[in-house]
Amino acid sequence: MDGITLETKIADLLNDYDGMKAILIAINPKFKKLNNPVLRRTLGRIATVRQAAIVGGMNPTDLVDQLRKAVGQEPICEGCEIRNDDCFVPETSPQPDWVNEANVAITLDANALLDADKNPLAEVRKALHKIPKGSLLKLIADFQPEPLIESFQQEGFPTWISEEDDGIYTTFIQSVQ
Repeated sequence: MDGITLETKIADLLNDYDGMKAILIAINPKFKKLNNPVLRRTLGRIATVRQAAIVGGMNPTDLVDQLRKAVGQEPICEGCEIRNDDCFVPETSPQPDWVNEANVAITLDANALLDADKNPLAEVRKALHKIPKGSLLKLIADFQPEPLIESFQQEGFPTWISEEDDGIYTTFIQSVQ
């Protein structure tokens, strides 16, 4: 399919479509984080529209359709009454045995890292290399850091995320090195 898809990179959206940052922010205020140049340069290169939707707490197909309409493309699911995006419903799994607060070696705040113009993915990667095998890194954010989670899962790091009632996400990543 031509045009914007679930797998379109955020950096490509921002580069290929004039005013896309403002469009994204108008669709969902959580996308204001795109005002951070570090986030745009780093995570924007790896994050897809699908992942951005999850970060924003949105249905991915809804986001794609809104973006496509904003740039004059036909929606991919116009008139769909039911959206079956497997990636939209966060997998709710019970807390694994390896997740134990006593094993947390370091806690990072993704929002604070972004506010300090630091790349959360790079900072988590550095921290994971410093902690003992089997210990945990705890990442706190006011968004679900989907690109980061997928990146570490692909590298073989066990991850688990929980959402608190106040909209705070806690991600645990176990060191395997």
